[in-house]
Amino acid sequence: MPLRDTAPVGAPCWVDLFTSDPDASRAFYGELLGWTSESAGDEYGGYVNFSKDGVQVAGCMRNDGQSGTPDVWNVYLAVDDAAAAVDSAVAHGGQVIVPAMPVHELGTMAVVTDAGQSAVGIWQPGFHKGFGVLRETDTPAWFELFTRDYDTTLAFYRDVFGWNTNTEGDTPEFRYTTLVWGDEKLAGVMDASGFLPAGVPAHWSVYFAVTDADAALATVKDLGGEVVAGAVDTPYGRLATATDSTGAQFKLGSGM
Repeated sequence: MPLRDTAPVGAPCWVDLFTSDPDASRAFYGELLGWTSESAGDEYGGYVNFSKDGVQVAGCMRNDGQSGTPDVWNVYLAVDDAAAAVDSAVAHGGQVIVPAMPVHELGTMAVVTDAGQSAVGIWQPGFHKGFGVLRETDTPAWFELFTRDYDTTLAFYRDVFGWNTNTEGDTPEFRYTTLVWGDEKLAGVMDASGFLPAGVPAHWSVYFAVTDADAALATVKDLGGEVVAGAVDTPYGRLATATDSTGAQFKLGSGM
């Protein structure tokens, strides 16, 4: 399993789950993806770290309902200076949800909305560099933004996070751009204006790699989750969408 010491600036470097029932979520992902979990302790507000084969892959924190935000997976992008990134986000049409704040010696975090009104996390690494492995079975494999404001949103990520991008498709049926770093593709942005249902905000999605997407969906249902979109074959693997036992949505992919 190849490990990653640090993420390129602007790249997804961490994901965490905002959940109304941390114990249920720990059990769900432990069964589905074989993750172990460990609380960081009261010093970190009971934050939970998920690991796969001893390598950290994701986090989990309690959703107490006060923000009105439903249970959701969050994506964080790596930066050199979180405070500067927040200022740049605001200057380019974003808004601040959580201002830059230190997390002890681990790093500095923030959460903003982009110019298309999707929430995105910011992480300036300290001792905590982010997930140590990705695109392996039972780990985060892909990160995808669904937006109604495609062109403005792409400009936002180029300007604020220094993205280098490549257009993968530019037809009315499929407008899609990837974040690239050298020869590696790190994330994607989809023009979802034609199909994102009314009332569903622009959002980031997390894909987890699995050996068998259909079998994983069966396990999701056994564990109290739901199938949102059944597994289908695509040029990028066999992909599916599900919710966990508290309603947080995620995606699964085999052969990615």
